[in-house]
Amino acid sequence: MERSRNNILGRIDWLTVLMYLLLVTFGLINIYSSAYNEAHPRLFDFSMRYGKQFYWILLTLVIATVILALHPRFYYFFAWPLYLLSLLLLVMVLVIGATIHGSTSWISVAGVHIQPSEFAKVATALVLARYLSEYNVTLEHFRDLVKASLIIIAPAALIMLQPDMGSAFVFIAFILVLYREGLRAEVLLIGFLFIVLFIITLIVDKTIVLGILLGLALLIHLLVEKKPLLTVKGAVILVATGGILWLGMTLLHKGISLYTVIFLSLLAGTVILLPFIYRLKLVRTAILYGVLILAMLFTFSVNYVFNNILEPHQRTRINIVLGIESDPYGSGYNVNQSKIAIGSGGFTGKGFLRGTQTKFNFVPEQSTDFIFCTVGEEWGFLGTFGVIAFYILFLMRILYLAERQRSAFSRVYGYSVFSLFSFHVLVNIGMTIGLFPVIGIPLPFFSYGGSSLWAFTILLFIFIRLDADRLEMTF
Repeated sequence: MERSRNNILGRIDWLTVLMYLLLVTFGLINIYSSAYNEAHPRLFDFSMRYGKQFYWILLTLVIATVILALHPRFYYFFAWPLYLLSLLLLVMVLVIGATIHGSTSWISVAGVHIQPSEFAKVATALVLARYLSEYNVTLEHFRDLVKASLIIIAPAALIMLQPDMGSAFVFIAFILVLYREGLRAEVLLIGFLFIVLFIITLIVDKTIVLGILLGLALLIHLLVEKKPLLTVKGAVILVATGGILWLGMTLLHKGISLYTVIFLSLLAGTVILLPFIYRLKLVRTAILYGVLILAMLFTFSVNYVFNNILEPHQRTRINIVLGIESDPYGSGYNVNQSKIAIGSGGFTGKGFLRGTQTKFNFVPEQSTDFIFCTVGEEWGFLGTFGVIAFYILFLMRILYLAERQRSAFSRVYGYSVFSLFSFHVLVNIGMTIGLFPVIGIPLPFFSYGGSSLWAFTILLFIFIRLDADRLEMTF
């Protein structure tokens, strides 16, 4: 066993380490280009962003070495303490945090701003792996699914209070982990449909949405139960209750919207149909009806959430992506300039340090959230294609490593690493080209920032350490 520990260097997946180093190096090159100042040309100038990033990279190499030196069981046994510590830091942010760009997401330590939400992703991945690897825990049990969901929701909720909606949305990536570990495909499908429903409700009048939902529910019921008479009876009851409600309110000279009529008739229909559903043991009908009621409530809450919880600039960004409004000189300025920068690069790009959009600061946050536009402008289509292709290879490598793990803990953690990296890459690149709303999340190993670089490095190298002992660790 001692010989095996001393041979750790021979068991490390050096291909993944090499891919990491290449990503970090190319990221530093693009940060240097995006923030270049002729008066401060030295890469090691700490007064410039590229100088700070260089020193942070050196520190990450120390962090990576420490991670590899620790025994894999350390991450298993200290998963819960690290998770609780991350929650404590997120609470501290709300009390003593520094506000930057409208979000109280940072803690200042010796003049250095640390973003706890970045490290909360690592802690959540560890504790989720610890919980799902415990004996007799299965996502087929509703209780276990709720506990796993709460592990994910707790840090996301605290991050939303900062408010940092972008970092909070990243935790959605853990759904892929739950699916790999036994979450029913139907649950995943329902979640996806609710996202689609949210978007449709913003675009289409909610009364029309409600009518479409009702029609789909009746059609699905007909196809699933294959009892046309029962479907017709249900439809008649709903129409009758709605008609009675509308007539009664009209006689009382009380105005009532069609949306309210449909919604209340469904609630009344529930009371009428429930005894029949129970007596005939129509389980699929009960599930379908429950999903329909939930969807109705969801559409009713969309406008409230959109108008009262999201910040004005977040609402504008979503509306711009959906084509509801246009604001090229306001909230849409970043994306508009980013697309101009990427498009101006052409096939081969303008060349290193020759990006005009970059040099004249047309793109805000060009070294952080919009670093990808620097790649597009200076390296062109070939550069962007190469970066995306390399990210895909990197993600596929992580997925391969996750699948070859023998312990459930290592496998779940590996899938968490894959899911988090995939979400960041997809959304960050998507928002720079206008496919997604701008939610302010970094591109792994490319975007400027110590917290994100350290967190991504810790996330990855813990997995590399677990993989190195995959043949011996069973947890």
